[in-house]
Amino acid sequence: METTKKGKEVESSRNGEEEAARATGRSSSRNASSKYDFVKVKVWLGDNADHYYVLSRFLLSRMLTVTKIPNHVAVKIALELKKLLIDNSLLDVSQSDLEANLFKLMERRGYGEEYINRYKMITRFHHQRVPLVILVCGTACVGKSTIATQLAHRLNLPNVLQTDMVYELLRTSTDAPLVSTPVWARDFGSSEELITEFCRECRIVRKGLAGDLKKAMKDGKPIIIEGIHLDPSIYLMDDENRETTSTPAKTEESANVAVTSQDNAVTEKECTETSSINDTESSRCYPEAEKPGGVMSTDQVTEVTDRVHLLDLAGAIPENQGETLKDTGTNTSHPVKKEKSSADPIIVPIVLKMAEFDHKALLEEWISIRTYRDKSLSQDQNKLISNLKTIQDYLCSFESQGLTVVNISATTFPQTLDWMHSYLLQCIERGISSASAGSGKQVNAN
Repeated sequence: METTKKGKEVESSRNGEEEAARATGRSSSRNASSKYDFVKVKVWLGDNADHYYVLSRFLLSRMLTVTKIPNHVAVKIALELKKLLIDNSLLDVSQSDLEANLFKLMERRGYGEEYINRYKMITRFHHQRVPLVILVCGTACVGKSTIATQLAHRLNLPNVLQTDMVYELLRTSTDAPLVSTPVWARDFGSSEELITEFCRECRIVRKGLAGDLKKAMKDGKPIIIEGIHLDPSIYLMDDENRETTSTPAKTEESANVAVTSQDNAVTEKECTETSSINDTESSRCYPEAEKPGGVMSTDQVTEVTDRVHLLDLAGAIPENQGETLKDTGTNTSHPVKKEKSSADPIIVPIVLKMAEFDHKALLEEWISIRTYRDKSLSQDQNKLISNLKTIQDYLCSFESQGLTVVNISATTFPQTLDWMHSYLLQCIERGISSASAGSGKQVNAN
């Protein structure tokens, strides 16, 4: 009995020692992890190293996922980079040295030239502050919200707007001519009447988005807008055949326009186009706007024109467009602002559609839930589905003008999302190439 008791005590003591060792191991592991998490690495910018930022593993990993590196690999690469810098006492490092070490780690894990070029391109995109607007269009139950959310995560874009929320805010908080019954649930004499009303509501919603769009254009911020109330015709200004990307290269030069102060009134002035029409603008009009201190330069007028043209709501120019001139001056000693103002916005409208059989099954379930909650809706499912199909056909009709139409399927959703990720990266690359070309032309012209 005593021997058995002593054996149990020894075994218990041994187990205690093992648990203590494991706890010590966990503690040391935590300490090692915290060592890299809490040590600051300063990354210096500019030729003279005038400014710096503190390296963030999280932000770096998010940048790497934009290049299509899987998230778990991106996290490991970011950790390895910070370990490398800290272990070698490189707590102050230049941006070029940081990227050189990063690219070596990427190549070591099999993510070579293609991914490195994407990283450089995304870095250039953020540096130039090129406005990016992604429009995810389509009717109900085609996956607009899911696609928009997934793309925002993959591309590290923080802003996703839903037109449904904008519609409700306008309807309940303003005197906008909108009704609570959805357009697809109303009675119309013909398909033409349905589409006419749909387009009218889309223009009103576009007006409600004016503030967010203006901020995106002014600050160079990316934004994703998704919802049913997105009419591609508002954004596709060119009726001719256009390229698959909505990012135009600036191929036209404007004449000098003198700007005078006329009680903050803004008028439109025709301009002469001296080259081929690009893929988002079939025509361009240059406004006269007030600028304190005299006459504006051609570059500044072009900047205002580009933004006003994109924010034109239902054919009217916003009264507060002059705000875009607040930080614009004739002093050429601000190359960053010059580069920012010369960037053409990247506008990418995408229409989602689904196979008719699958879409109908989803719509029937969705409509049954909507009609159960809202008794004012028509109980005729076939009629409601027909209206939604009419709207879908209208949106897809812009495919002949170069609009991208994406077929969504539950079985191929990951592949479709991956394709859209690549497609948007191509659009961004073409957009910043156009911005760089436009910037070079303006510098030479001056």
